[in-house]
Amino acid sequence: MKEFNYGEDHLTAGKAMMICRGQMKGIFNQTTRERVQRSQQWVQDIAQGDEVVYGINSGFGPLCTTKISPENTRQLQENILKSHSVGTGSHIPLEIAKLMLILKVQALSKGYSGITAHTLERILWHIEHDAIPLVPSQGSVGASGDLAPLAHLFLPLIGEGRLHYQGQEISAKDLSNVTGLQPLQLAPKEGLALINGTQFMAAFAVSTLEKLHQCLSQADFIAAIMLEGLLGSAQPFLTELHNLRPHQGVQHVAARINGLLSGSEIMVSHKNCERVQDPYSLRCIPQVHGASRQAWKHLKDTLEIELNAVTDNPVILDTNQAISGGNFHGQPLALPLDYACLAASELGNISDRRIYLSLDGTVTGLPKLLMKDTGLNSGFMILQYTSAALASENKGLCFPASADSIPTSLGQEDHVSMGSISARKALQVTENLEKILAIELLCACQALDFRRPLKSTQVLEEIQAHIRQKISHAQQDRIFSEDMRSAEALISQGALLAWNNDWGSVYHEDYESY
Repeated sequence: MKEFNYGEDHLTAGKAMMICRGQMKGIFNQTTRERVQRSQQWVQDIAQGDEVVYGINSGFGPLCTTKISPENTRQLQENILKSHSVGTGSHIPLEIAKLMLILKVQALSKGYSGITAHTLERILWHIEHDAIPLVPSQGSVGASGDLAPLAHLFLPLIGEGRLHYQGQEISAKDLSNVTGLQPLQLAPKEGLALINGTQFMAAFAVSTLEKLHQCLSQADFIAAIMLEGLLGSAQPFLTELHNLRPHQGVQHVAARINGLLSGSEIMVSHKNCERVQDPYSLRCIPQVHGASRQAWKHLKDTLEIELNAVTDNPVILDTNQAISGGNFHGQPLALPLDYACLAASELGNISDRRIYLSLDGTVTGLPKLLMKDTGLNSGFMILQYTSAALASENKGLCFPASADSIPTSLGQEDHVSMGSISARKALQVTENLEKILAIELLCACQALDFRRPLKSTQVLEEIQAHIRQKISHAQQDRIFSEDMRSAEALISQGALLAWNNDWGSVYHEDYESY
């Protein structure tokens, strides 16, 4: 199994997912240990000194000028975990909570946070044994770090809170009884180091990045199948056209679609038809899909910096430099998360328009509602109701959370990013997108069936055959929600990526390269 050295190696979203899923092992090596211990010694020296340093021997937020005695600095750190555990709402997915643990270890292992090696080792135990804390989804404003969710995440370290362990939900006290692990006594600054940071929004961003990447790649395949079914033109995907407006994402999508259609009998069959041009949802696939891909890349690049950054406060540079700054502020992530949210919504929006086109009965050889015997049968009519509802819901979720700010902490934190809300919305919209693409996949494959005996290209024929192994052609009405669930599972699992090909793109499609 591949190994990743926390604090030493460069973390990517793909590697974080691999560690999370047990495909890569995270290592806390001796070099990192020494760096972490040096940082903790600096904190100990500061805690014993006379100078007031935020979060080490002072109160928090508006209490930053309140001096804490050396004998109370440990209690201060435990209190901050308890007092900041004010999250509410449903629990976040366990995979995202586990990602939060992984991302926090990476940040703390840089050696600027004053954490102890013993505490890091306990967090690693939770990762390796899948003892994942239950974290409420709401309560962070994404400014002084994701305070509330991170506080809940680390309550089990001090014997509080609840976890998911060995298939069941248990209390931290029960975990201690089962494993023999005793609650930690946090050293100076450790509590603050644990709850300060952007790991909540960053973990959601990792999950969104993976899902949106899969949607982007599979949306091109589905659109190509739909183009075949609707007898769309291949002219809008020619390289010569896109060299005149060379946006990389647009060029990438055009090249992929052009490659997927090259050599198709279906495309040749209507080469000299009377249609002058296609509707935008077909003709402008490169421009819309490509723009969304560029938004994805912007999130990817920003997130990769964040995954290898120190985002708590204060940052300990040495015994004499404890800098109280704003590395915890979520704005650098909040903006691209809102951008990605919009990009995912637009992919769903144009997909819904193609679904509608496939049903209207105006394309030669395609029956209205994609079924020959309609009247008695409603065909695929109502599937588009669902895609319309999902597309509309996504539009409502696209208002940028980062455009808002409500002062907190008695005005000490007078501008906040709301990046945690950006993160949750981006993932929700992307998951809705998966459902819309699943419906388009059903309609596209149904449409392609009516082009027989003509053949598409080898790649699209293989995809069609794979889909038909799971979902049969519909000749009469049935419970289409069952087909939708099957198609959604294929999309969420990235089933179409088995036929992925870069087509010489500037974008590398290997997920581990994230």
